[in-house]
Amino acid sequence: MSDLLQAEFAGIRSPNPFWLASAPPTDKAYNVRRAFEAGWGGVVWKTLGEDGPPVVNVNGPRYGYWRGDNGRVMGFNNIELITDRPLDLNLREIAEIKREWPDRAVVVSVMFPMEERPWRELLPRIEDTGADGIELNLGCPHGMSERGMGSAVGQAPELTERVTAWAKAFTRLPVIVKLTPNVTDITLSAAAARRGGADAVSLINTINSIMGVDLDVMAPTPTVDGRGSHGGYCGTSVRPIALHMVAEIARHAETAGLPISGIGGIGQWRDAAEYLALGAGNVQVCTAAMLYGFRIVKDMIDGLEAWMRDKGHTRLTDFVGAATPQLSPWERLNLNYVTKARIDEARCIGCGRCHIACEDTSHQAIGRVEETGRYRVRDADCVGCNLCVAVCPVPDCIDMVQLTTGSDPRTGQPILDTPADWTTHPNNPQRRGACGLG
Repeated sequence: MSDLLQAEFAGIRSPNPFWLASAPPTDKAYNVRRAFEAGWGGVVWKTLGEDGPPVVNVNGPRYGYWRGDNGRVMGFNNIELITDRPLDLNLREIAEIKREWPDRAVVVSVMFPMEERPWRELLPRIEDTGADGIELNLGCPHGMSERGMGSAVGQAPELTERVTAWAKAFTRLPVIVKLTPNVTDITLSAAAARRGGADAVSLINTINSIMGVDLDVMAPTPTVDGRGSHGGYCGTSVRPIALHMVAEIARHAETAGLPISGIGGIGQWRDAAEYLALGAGNVQVCTAAMLYGFRIVKDMIDGLEAWMRDKGHTRLTDFVGAATPQLSPWERLNLNYVTKARIDEARCIGCGRCHIACEDTSHQAIGRVEETGRYRVRDADCVGCNLCVAVCPVPDCIDMVQLTTGSDPRTGQPILDTPADWTTHPNNPQRRGACGLG
């Protein structure tokens, strides 16, 4: 592997920033060996529980999903619990893997009851395996939360702080706190973890959800013997939510500087680069590996290396957090910045999707050119909302062009008689409410 992607996260070294998240792909040594052979830089072992009553998973469907228009799974839901394999077996396999792959990061996810004893007794046993770190699963929204663990702890900052302090008291390993997104303000959870002594946080865990309803049996999906339950939502569709929460922690006064492992909807190198740009030190992947296999990491590694070389970056830290300073409160956005949509009539296929979207739900700024059957923007009515770009099926057919003097981007001529005309125009967003959407 190239040295370009060498990563260090909370004192844990790995040959690249791509780790597998705690989930079915990291349930056993067999899987982890295959992952490391494929090139993954690290794994977070599937969550271990204490010795005691066995964890019993459902044997019916554990996963629900929905597909996008292209047929790919965009959202994924699971009702699986933590590992149902014996603790001793997991610990033996963790030790084997770490001996075989000393250069890879092996972090162990744990979930114990809210009492000090299991933390005191079990964390030293995990440390004895040679593992590189501990991740506290404070985010699982189903099954274990009903038992007072998982997100039941992560949603209460005082409990997050307490359990983090226990972990720090009973292990010398770095402690990463995995946060639940099922809260109003993620920075409260991250700040609590920091007060407890956390070396880092990881996020997001899955979002509490119901995937859908089977209208034949009238039960939520996935359906197990005629019944369904809430589960944890993940996959490509959660990435915008996760990016926001990562950025909030990276820029918040009480949590800035706390190492962040970014999780949620990562399937390509560009996804990882976006997390890093918003302040994450590495990333964890689950759903994409489950859908497409471990070898996807090769494309991620190659793609990120190529992009870094193209941009002149020599190490990951060159751009970690580089986008965070540009994240601004809405009221600080430049209201004098003006863009207009421009349709490339040579590319336009005349489908009319931009016209319908703009005519019915936006600003009535796109009309059909009778002579050509193509569409054109009326600049005086366009507020630069970008909806037409979103609905256009032709790549690069519509783009947004900045206007510096109120000029037509094609001719350079003024598009409005005077500034007053725009102020009084019925489609001016300043006359229709601050957001311009109603």
